[in-house]
Amino acid sequence: MEINLKPIGVIHSPYKEKFAVPRQAGLAPSVEAELELLSPYNQEEFFHGLEDFSHIWLIFLFHQNLGRNWHPTVRPPRLGGNKRVGVFASRSPFRPNPIGLSAVELIEIFHKNSGLVLRLRGADLVDGTPIIDIKPYLPYSDALSDAKGAFAKTEPVLINVKFSPEAEIELQRLRPTHPQLRKTIIEMLAQDPRPAYRGKGIDTRSYGVRIYDLNLNWKMDGETALVSAISPI
Repeated sequence: MEINLKPIGVIHSPYKEKFAVPRQAGLAPSVEAELELLSPYNQEEFFHGLEDFSHIWLIFLFHQNLGRNWHPTVRPPRLGGNKRVGVFASRSPFRPNPIGLSAVELIEIFHKNSGLVLRLRGADLVDGTPIIDIKPYLPYSDALSDAKGAFAKTEPVLINVKFSPEAEIELQRLRPTHPQLRKTIIEMLAQDPRPAYRGKGIDTRSYGVRIYDLNLNWKMDGETALVSAISPI
C-alpha cells in the first residue's frame, strides 16, 4: 500500500539548522514561528473556529531525514546517549516514517502577502519544516494527569546562560530588529543542546549555530553556557 501526503503549509522559524532546536515543543515557550499555509489550504474556511483554541497539534515531516537510514533502537539524549530503547519508545527523528507531532500555542491567524498565516509560540521545528496536518488541542483528553513518562517523566534540567561583554554589545545593537533575541538564546541554550555524551566532564569545545539571520557562538564555562559572539551570517 502506498500513501502520498501533501504538505498543507511550511514553518518559518528562527532555527536554521537542527542543532540546538528544542528537543520538545514548549521548552522555548517565548520563541515565535509562523506557519505559512499553501494553496489551496490558505483559505479562511479551512480554519473557521480554530481561533477559539489556545493550542494546536502540528503533524509534520522530518524533511531533513527523508531517505536517511534508521535503526530499530536509538539512544535518547535523556538517557545520556549511552542506553538504547526501541525506536517506537522514543521521539527520535530517525524513524521508518519520519513523522513528528508537536503541541504549540496558537497566537493568531492573519493574512500576509495575499495568503494565510498562523502565528505560533513554543514550536520545536527547524525553518522550512513541512506541515501535513493541523488538529486542535483538547485539554480534557490530550493532557492526562496520571500518564507515565518512563525515562522522560520530568522536564529536562536547565543550565545557566551568560553573555560575554562583546555579545552584550551585539544584543543591544540588534535589539530594534530582534527584540526577543536574548530570551530566545537563553531558552535555547539553557536546555544544553550539546550531544548527550558531552554532558559530563570538562568541555573546552566551542559551539556554533545559526538562528534568524545570525551566527551564534558559545562555549561551556563550568556548568554555564557562555555566549561569546553574535554576528550576521
